[in-house]
Amino acid sequence: MDPNELADRALDEIAAAADEATLEAVRARYLGRKDGELTRALRGLKDLSPERRAAEGAAANEAKARVDGAISERRAALRAASLERDLGGSREDLSLPPRTVRLGRLHPISRTIREITGIFATMGFESVEGPEVEWDYYNFEALNIPPDHPARDKFSTLWIENTAEVALARTADGGSGGSAPAPAASRPMLLRTHTSPMQIRVMEQRRPPVRVLVPGRCYRFEATDATHETVFFQTEGLAIDEQLSMADLKGVLYSAARQLFGGARKVRFRPDYFPFTEPSAEMAFDCIVCDGSGTTDEGNCRTCGATGWIEWLGCGMVHPKALERVGYDSTRYQGFAFGGGVERIAMLLTGTPDIRLFHENDLRYLESV
Repeated sequence: MDPNELADRALDEIAAAADEATLEAVRARYLGRKDGELTRALRGLKDLSPERRAAEGAAANEAKARVDGAISERRAALRAASLERDLGGSREDLSLPPRTVRLGRLHPISRTIREITGIFATMGFESVEGPEVEWDYYNFEALNIPPDHPARDKFSTLWIENTAEVALARTADGGSGGSAPAPAASRPMLLRTHTSPMQIRVMEQRRPPVRVLVPGRCYRFEATDATHETVFFQTEGLAIDEQLSMADLKGVLYSAARQLFGGARKVRFRPDYFPFTEPSAEMAFDCIVCDGSGTTDEGNCRTCGATGWIEWLGCGMVHPKALERVGYDSTRYQGFAFGGGVERIAMLLTGTPDIRLFHENDLRYLESV
């Protein structure tokens, strides 16, 4: 059949195609690679003489181009009509603004822990964690605070009844039903009052050199105020090696302070007393509320207790008895340790005047800092 006649018939069928499936069938019928009618007409040109091949070839190619163009136009029209139908019958009003997706964020305390551990990681301190329910031995005795030491009065401890010890004592008593001896008489347990127990746990498992940072939650049964909570977070640092000194300790802490605050905060480093370090010191920053003056327009500053300073940590050289208890040679190795409150740093970084704001779970405040 003449290519132009085939093209005219194909154009009528293309115009009548009501959907893309019908249009694809028309395309295959006329332009299919094997059995398309126009394709066969083009393939038959090779049998014609050169003169006829040139003339009829041009007409056949023109017919194929007409069909190709018509198919493309019809396909675009069908897709536009389908899209218009879908949008017109949609159950969603796409003109409305989208629902707001609330994005989560780190709690200021978690954010501060990450920042502190990241800073000390650059100085070679590995981050480790330890149990929050601890033995008296690790929390006090191994840190050079024996049961009768007056330093224990500084820690308002939350004790835990060791049910395994109670059962053992009752078994030893013959099950007579009498009152069993207090479990604290053998191996008392408690909610750790500081992260310092990990000093001993780490030294028991490792040989020098040691360099670790211990973030974690601590517990004390005490009144709360602007800078104290019953449940709080600490970061404990420990370094053991040969020829370490207070100069190394001070350098590490001042470097951390500069990375945390730049030059925005004044730093105080002065002697203090801690039973598990000798000599000992404390590090503090000037108060963010009263700018170190100790007073505000309302009177004495409640955040710093009118001192002008917010204590960050206690520190010092590890006591030789603590080293000898874990089998270290105290004549060869020295170490320094430090432990400070995470919330105190979070207060300074975010301008929070009261530590309790971090634990009240008021999203209005937490989202603002």
